[in-house]
Amino acid sequence: MTAHAVLITGGAGFIGASLALELAARHPDWEFVAFDSLHRRGSELNLARLREGGVRFVHGDVRAPEDLRAAGPFDALVECSAEPSVMAGVGGDTGFLVRTNLLGAYHCLEEAARQRAQVVFLSTSRVYPVAALRALSHDETETRLRLVEEQPFPGVSSRGVAEGFPMEGARTLYGASKLSAELLVAEYAESFGLSTVVNRCGVVAGPWQMGKVDQGVFTHWMLAFHFKRPLSYIGFGGTGKQVRDLLHVADLAALVDDQLTRPEHWSGAVVNVGGGVDVSLSLRETSMLCEQITGNSVLVAASSESRAGDVPIYISDCRALGRFSDWAPRHGPQQILEEIHFWICEHEHSIAAALGVGGCR
Repeated sequence: MTAHAVLITGGAGFIGASLALELAARHPDWEFVAFDSLHRRGSELNLARLREGGVRFVHGDVRAPEDLRAAGPFDALVECSAEPSVMAGVGGDTGFLVRTNLLGAYHCLEEAARQRAQVVFLSTSRVYPVAALRALSHDETETRLRLVEEQPFPGVSSRGVAEGFPMEGARTLYGASKLSAELLVAEYAESFGLSTVVNRCGVVAGPWQMGKVDQGVFTHWMLAFHFKRPLSYIGFGGTGKQVRDLLHVADLAALVDDQLTRPEHWSGAVVNVGGGVDVSLSLRETSMLCEQITGNSVLVAASSESRAGDVPIYISDCRALGRFSDWAPRHGPQQILEEIHFWICEHEHSIAAALGVGGCR
């Protein structure tokens, strides 16, 4: 059955709000509810956008099951709520991370089971173990690291990391919380007959993202160039050659739309979702593009510091998606950065206030 009422948790966050608005535009006859605690700084900026886009906002917390029950009936749940920082819980309090990402997912699944609803769960590439990712074979060009074809593990090639990559080992507390939630999704699908799909997203980027150094790095980079704030290439020799693929949030929305429209077709799928090799950037390349787009020069320092959980290169191999769809990213790296910059220019003062930055261009 195709969804007609859709609850999006984390619905005032960057991904949640963007999905809600894009899906509402595609399906004006559906009902969309954005459910969010507004914990994330800057999420309040999305409330007016949601209202104008015809998306109902409900203030609530996934850690509180009574809040989810009060959100009303739904045919499908898009679970975007998360503490998304890879540094969350490192050397400090783990409670908010685990209660939001794991206990929150459990509460969402309980409510979905009660309502017999489809579940689209947004997971992360961070479910793959750090030590194995650090051990991948790569060569080096003038501007980036590059995966080679022959690798020490199955499930990886020059095309990137696929779903068959070995899962043994530590993966950061963030990654562990999301993988644990994935296991719950599989059990609820089996036990309650739910239609479920798990999207293991790489770096998602685009306008309205409040990027930070440990989450939303490409938006963080553009914000720093726009506001002329210093940056650092951290780890891996301080050269800035570490690489990630990136995906425009509108491309993710197109995929989620297909999954909501064809729940039986997608049921049980666990797939990597990212830009792949063709839509990837090193930090050095990102700096070059940001300078070109903004016309600003920024001091980028080199640091040999090694951060917990960081890896030199991650590329999503998304070929498994081909079993379900002909979906492919439509936005390239430069277009994504240009759209982010246009958004910053249009909303400079509110962004500066939300992020607590100054020193405009």
